[in-house]
Amino acid sequence: MIYLQMFFSFFQIGLFSFGGGYAALPLIQGQIVDLHGWLGMEEFTDLITISQMTPGPIAINAATFVGTKVGGVLGSVVATMGCVLPSCILATLLAKLYLKYRKMDLLQGVLHSLRPAVVALIASAGISILLTAFWGTGAAVALERTHWAMVGIFAVCVFLLRKARLSPILVMVLAGVLKLGISLLGG
Repeated sequence: MIYLQMFFSFFQIGLFSFGGGYAALPLIQGQIVDLHGWLGMEEFTDLITISQMTPGPIAINAATFVGTKVGGVLGSVVATMGCVLPSCILATLLAKLYLKYRKMDLLQGVLHSLRPAVVALIASAGISILLTAFWGTGAAVALERTHWAMVGIFAVCVFLLRKARLSPILVMVLAGVLKLGISLLGG
């Protein structure tokens, strides 16, 4: 019975958590802390911390964590499948609809008009990350508060990506090594 509850709880989370991981947190908390009591609030905070340290979306990490705690390995598989299944179903249906109607002028017009919005969303996220990296969280943009090491690493990375045409993965590793080196040197 607990496996069925976990499956349907995480199925609901996977189905209704639009807007990414942070937007899904109230829904996840409502299911696993408030409704079922599988975790206490302190454990839920630990879950968020662990989810940020491990690769993958927060909802899937939460499903695996809660599933393991409540039902062992089988529980983690059931909860994770419940969380992933709605996306698989939706992606399959959308792919089928797209393949059927891809030549339709209306659909092409809608997709064409969405491209600038997607670019704007990605640019907005990038600018937020840059502001946080260069000036910290909640800090006003001011020359004296600038993290010059981060600006330097950013400039080196842009150069290596655009001019030297290095692999993005190699550039990310190099950026991590540069930051580690700067931190060890006391910067």
